Amino acid sequence: MSNMMKQEEMETLRELIKDIDTAMLTTVTEEGLVSRPMKTQEVEFDGDLWFFTKKETNKYEEILNDQDVNVAYAGKSYVSVRGRAEIVEDLNKKKELWSIAYEKIMQTSYDDPNVILIKVTAEAAEYWETGNFVKKVAFMYKRVTGQNSESADVNKTVELDE
Repeated sequence: MSNMMKQEEMETLRELIKDIDTAMLTTVTEEGLVSRPMKTQEVEFDGDLWFFTKKETNKYEEILNDQDVNVAYAGKSYVSVRGRAEIVEDLNKKKELWSIAYEKIMQTSYDDPNVILIKVTAEAAEYWETGNFVKKVAFMYKRVTGQNSESADVNKTVELDE
């Protein structure tokens, strides 16, 4: 797959999620799956999604136990991103992504040691544009299998191996 195609797919997903203020982050618990709303970062989508949280949350513990997550966006289009989450405590990255909105929501500042970032590295994304009913699937980082993911004629599959 060419880098040009990869860039086009990234740009499509960036356009689809850029105006959606809240995403639903799904994590794995001992009881099953749990979803909760998370404020979307106002950064350019490059295959990574970023969210602020605090250490004393269930999602922090859940990600430490199981890094498989899903992030769903609903707006003019619908986007579902599957990926791997990691906890990031880098002070410079927190400062870079911090905004006054987080200060109000979290009642603290970026340099609070309890404030952490969740970085989701996208592995695959599905999106449905409401203007047409074609389901499109973009595989960003195909780790699971080396098989061709081509599917039924209503689906367009694009592999974006690194």
